[in-house]
Amino acid sequence: MASLRRNSCFAKRNLYFLTKGEAKPITQRVKSYARSAALYERAKNSLAGGVSSEFRKFNYPHPLFYTHGQGSRIYDVDENEYLDFTLSQGPLILGHSHPEVLDRVERASREGQLFAGQHLMEIELAEKIQAWVPCAELVRFSLSGSEADHAALRVARAVTGKPKFIRFEGHYHGWFDNVAYGVGGSLEAMGEREHPTAVPWTQGLPPNARDEFIVLPWNDLDLLKKNVAQHHAELAAIITEGVMCNNGCVEPEPGFLQGIRELCDEYNIAFILDEVITGFRLSMGGAQAYYGATPDLAIFAKAIANGYPLSVLAGTRKWMQPIADGKVIHAGTMNSGNPTIAAALATLEVLEREDVPARLFRLGNRLRKGLCEAAHVAKQNLQVQGPGPMLQVGFTNVGKVRDYRDTLSYDRPKYAMFAKEMQERGIRLIGRGLWYLSAAHTEADVDEAVAAAREVLKAMN
Repeated sequence: MASLRRNSCFAKRNLYFLTKGEAKPITQRVKSYARSAALYERAKNSLAGGVSSEFRKFNYPHPLFYTHGQGSRIYDVDENEYLDFTLSQGPLILGHSHPEVLDRVERASREGQLFAGQHLMEIELAEKIQAWVPCAELVRFSLSGSEADHAALRVARAVTGKPKFIRFEGHYHGWFDNVAYGVGGSLEAMGEREHPTAVPWTQGLPPNARDEFIVLPWNDLDLLKKNVAQHHAELAAIITEGVMCNNGCVEPEPGFLQGIRELCDEYNIAFILDEVITGFRLSMGGAQAYYGATPDLAIFAKAIANGYPLSVLAGTRKWMQPIADGKVIHAGTMNSGNPTIAAALATLEVLEREDVPARLFRLGNRLRKGLCEAAHVAKQNLQVQGPGPMLQVGFTNVGKVRDYRDTLSYDRPKYAMFAKEMQERGIRLIGRGLWYLSAAHTEADVDEAVAAAREVLKAMN
């Protein structure tokens, strides 16, 4: 298992600036956002807040409007070109507009968009997932990760006959009511570590939603054991991300996921692994194969269809049987549309054939080493951590970020300045510090990003 200390700038060995390849020279390529600004003002008259997802509001200097993407690059209406490390918040594991995916989608679309019935490609995709994912004895397809997380919790309650679940601070399991707590919050709001307060993420939550779960800090197996022993009679599930990607890209401590597995076995609790981000990035078998901890139920989305809307609930037969028997309802008019399933089949075939996860690790390690060396030369407290296919970049003096509370040490205004200056040099980043690599990125792309970072970090002194 890869350790956090090895996968961060605080691992001082083997740090060097990589100059192989043909990285583009650093120039101030981004000059204007005037057309995006005008479209944003227009959008606010018809779209609530001018956007279709809340996170898009937080671009610099305002939400940007894009015209097309190709490979590792994306282009906006002001004719600015960006080397893209957001990958649409993660789904584009093969990069923008992958020709094999688009070709399969076009062919499938000509045969029919949606049948309200079954088709052969669904079976082929389910069998491919079975072949790779350890827990996937049976699967069901939906459109979003939020839906699949919701279904997993419903199944857990049905099988165990118990009402509650444990979730962890800083983890994201969609935006539905009963998981819209504990995603963020200040230390003051969260309170003491041993008995944390679940901070609501949004207004409009029903009062009883808070009664459905217990929230705990992540990576603290002793505290988890204590709470499970105390509350196991009412616990249907423990749900966790394979890597805490949305806050800090924090990997599980050695033995933590295995500890969850043992607790769930002991007390008849469902182990739910949210692989919306880790699925098919860390390995073809996801985080469960990479870390060696097989859950009862797992959720996949984002990367599986390279940008087309698809999620998967996969699980062992015991836990999926209530769905198979129709005792737990799982439904959706738009589920398993031909184009979406075709996109997923094409994506998984490319991932297999080209061993994309291994490539993402190589690129991620190159990026980490380059950024760490650039920070060292500039005397900046930049930390880079994460397994490699996705990385967290941030400014902190904490030697090892291991849970959400540690992520509050990040200097967010300083990173916002860094991201702004990187954008001015044509590097598109997610504002919270999460970087994604894709199969479309090259070593030269990575070196271009490192060269830009070196320039920005030096200028920030």
